[in-house]
Amino acid sequence: MKRSILGFVSALALMGTCSVTLAQSPPPAPNNTAVNVRDRNSGAMTAGEQSNAKGDVDLTRRIRRAVMKDNALSMTAHNVKIVTANGAVTLRGPVNSQQEKVAIGRKAQAIAGASNVDNQLEVKNQ
Repeated sequence: MKRSILGFVSALALMGTCSVTLAQSPPPAPNNTAVNVRDRNSGAMTAGEQSNAKGDVDLTRRIRRAVMKDNALSMTAHNVKIVTANGAVTLRGPVNSQQEKVAIGRKAQAIAGASNVDNQLEVKNQ
């Protein structure tokens, strides 16, 4: 009887050690390889393309403010890239749903004009 209790306690201790070790493993690193390759395309609009012209900076700021005020949007949607150059706005990055893509696009179009917005937002997992 003593042996079986000792064996049981030893087994529990070993299981606890294993679970602690597993719980402390770092999460896998995200794989952004496809996104990075896409952004190296010479025609891809990236944050580095943002114009410093006062009108472009103001346009980007107004769109960003409208996106941030919308509490119905996810944190992912709040973090999309808004890049403006010569009055042309490009929206890039992931969003959680088609509804978020449309909502952000409409906000940008209302501020910059429908013909001045290139909505390249991508719905995650689609």
